[in-house]
Amino acid sequence: MSFFVGREDSKRQVSVQGYVHESKSFTHELWDWTKSILVALLVVIIVHQFGFNLSTVRGHSMDPTLREGEWLFVNKAITYLKAPSRGEIVILEEPEKLALPQHPLLVKRVIAIAGDEVQGRQGALYVNGDKVTEPYADTPIEDGDFGPTEVGPGQIFVMGDNRHLAASADSRMFGVIPISLVQGRADFVLWPLDMAGKL
Repeated sequence: MSFFVGREDSKRQVSVQGYVHESKSFTHELWDWTKSILVALLVVIIVHQFGFNLSTVRGHSMDPTLREGEWLFVNKAITYLKAPSRGEIVILEEPEKLALPQHPLLVKRVIAIAGDEVQGRQGALYVNGDKVTEPYADTPIEDGDFGPTEVGPGQIFVMGDNRHLAASADSRMFGVIPISLVQGRADFVLWPLDMAGKL
């Protein structure tokens, strides 16, 4: 009689140990998964903040180069390595003078950099006295003359590629901007596929 009771106790003990082991194993696996997810999220946040991200074009200020709804690959890392250059397309924070809450970010082309003088005369763009050839624009500047404007240290002058009348809110409206407002450089159009390519 006591022999059978001993066997039952032994089975019960083995069963309890198995349950405890299984419980520890599940907890350990859950913790491993949690750590992996947290590390992955951290990597995504760091890459998004300092590496690259995607941005969608809103509005028509960059027609015909960029169309509304296109997805851009934005290189954010480049802003930590060098200042923007003439001709680059950049994503920038909206200057306070513009203050349009529906468009917290703008996409524009860098026209002039520190040390440049920029001016618009009779529908043409001039930088440092030289007329600029603009193959990306489909019309002369229709908003009238502007400038001359001196671009100071740490500043850039930006414009939209759409040169039709009142088509782009840019440095002609809000003036030169500090390069600290630049969030990244638009390097590629990713979508739609028929428009995909390097900028």
